[in-house]
Amino acid sequence: MIARIWRGVVRGEDADEYARYIADTGFAAYGETAGNRGAWMLRRDEDDRTEFITFTLWDSVEAVKDFAGEDYEAAVLYPDDERYLIEQDPKVKHYEVVDGD
Repeated sequence: MIARIWRGVVRGEDADEYARYIADTGFAAYGETAGNRGAWMLRRDEDDRTEFITFTLWDSVEAVKDFAGEDYEAAVLYPDDERYLIEQDPKVKHYEVVDGD
């Protein structure tokens, strides 16, 4: 199993709206992709900024590629991401899950 982790930051005033936007775009796409085992959105408010981390689990690297494309380490962005994001990791991190419940 593969864990995929992405990180981005928005202005605090945009955080609630961005969380809904992620749910409507990325999370909808995760659910439509075969091999997705689940998705979690983590949020951390700090001063006037809000950090989001998306954590998804996948059956294999091939399943990740079905979602993200051949360059699966590049972040998958949606049309309005540019409007919200003030910082983001351009590369997504992937980890092999070696233990868990």
